[in-house]
Amino acid sequence: MLDKVVIANRGEIALRILRACKELGIKTVAVHSTADRTLKHVLLADESICIGGNQSTQSYLNVPSIIAAAEVTDAVAIHPGYGFLAENADFADQVEKSGFIFIGPRGDTIRLMGDKVSAIEAMKKAGVPCVPGSDGPIGGDAKRNAAIAKRIGYPVIIKAAGGGGGRGMRVVRSEAELEKSISMTKAEAGAAFGNDMVYMEKFLENPRHIEIQVLADGQGNAIHLAERDCSMQRRHQKVVEEAPAPGITAEMRKFIGERCCKACVDIGYRGAGTFEFLYENGEFYFIEMNTRIQVEHPVTEMITGVDLIKEQLRVAAGLPLSITQDQVVVRGHAIECRINAEDPRSFVPSPGEITRFHSPGGLGVRWDSHIYAGYRVPPYYDSMIGKLICYGENRDIAIARMKHALNELVIDGIKTNIPLHKEIMSDENFRNGGTNIHYLEKKLGL
Repeated sequence: MLDKVVIANRGEIALRILRACKELGIKTVAVHSTADRTLKHVLLADESICIGGNQSTQSYLNVPSIIAAAEVTDAVAIHPGYGFLAENADFADQVEKSGFIFIGPRGDTIRLMGDKVSAIEAMKKAGVPCVPGSDGPIGGDAKRNAAIAKRIGYPVIIKAAGGGGGRGMRVVRSEAELEKSISMTKAEAGAAFGNDMVYMEKFLENPRHIEIQVLADGQGNAIHLAERDCSMQRRHQKVVEEAPAPGITAEMRKFIGERCCKACVDIGYRGAGTFEFLYENGEFYFIEMNTRIQVEHPVTEMITGVDLIKEQLRVAAGLPLSITQDQVVVRGHAIECRINAEDPRSFVPSPGEITRFHSPGGLGVRWDSHIYAGYRVPPYYDSMIGKLICYGENRDIAIARMKHALNELVIDGIKTNIPLHKEIMSDENFRNGGTNIHYLEKKLGL
């Protein structure tokens, strides 16, 4: 097993990684910004090093400082968590070139799946169903672009090959809008991602967002751990996630899961990953692969009993997966609410001091967070301050436990989106299951 790991992240995911390391007897090094000196994982780690100023560019995105921290502490590996440098292929390469283990896929794999065009090509070769599209980048030939759009059928969506997080995309409903939309998306993509390549896909009007969790050891073994429904979104950002997805049968799970596993083997994938799909009218359509651990990974852990972070660490140490596909058993239902420091209506961030805090408890309740009474939420990073996960023998029990847990959760001194989550848990359409990705925005009038 790995001897010592640098945790190159902050907040709840850094604490989650630290706990997994402790269980495996791995020593930990917490790197942190000047604003994060009092974070819980920093205080609990075996060693801690300040790597820069408050801004992410000065600290959590500062590659030389992170690698230097690994060097001076004699660490052997670096875990990037999610966000920041987790899907930065150049960072993964630099870590490996510096003699350390990157706890995640190889840089070439991240690069392959980070480019939407090459990712779709790889998925098609592996038999993973994809959205009908241009089958590659589109250029400045207006007649060819119009022909492609006509073949796909309007509405279509123009997407940046290097995009993500809901940026770099534009819906086109008629040929008259097509060329202007392509030009605008190319310009936006070039400015935002340093890559102006765009492609075209069929725009699905009312899909759900279904994703498949996978683990692969880079030694020819890959498994899937069921699916998650992440359709409750606002501006392409997930708000509530659950597993398994309502209405997805065991046969459907097996069909799509096996294809995702084949794709992992084909591309030589290593570590934890997630295949994201749009799902409409009984069909799955691949949209992207996240080559890292996901924010919503706890719901998968709750229904399978598999510790995904520990499996990441095992794989990074060169060990094979500790479980096989036939050992993966899905039991019950789990729901996760992302708790953000923000106004529940305007969604404006709400940094500041937490004056009173009480975490929920009880059977099937899990609280993943780094906050405590007296903790000051900084204004420099993402507004998520915790994840509330509730498990039940079935979906109704999971929802009931979530409602009680939300009532027990007390975070005073700042605004949070707890009221929004209470509203969602009481929403009749959510309780029935199967809402699409546009439902929450329409409900909120956005």
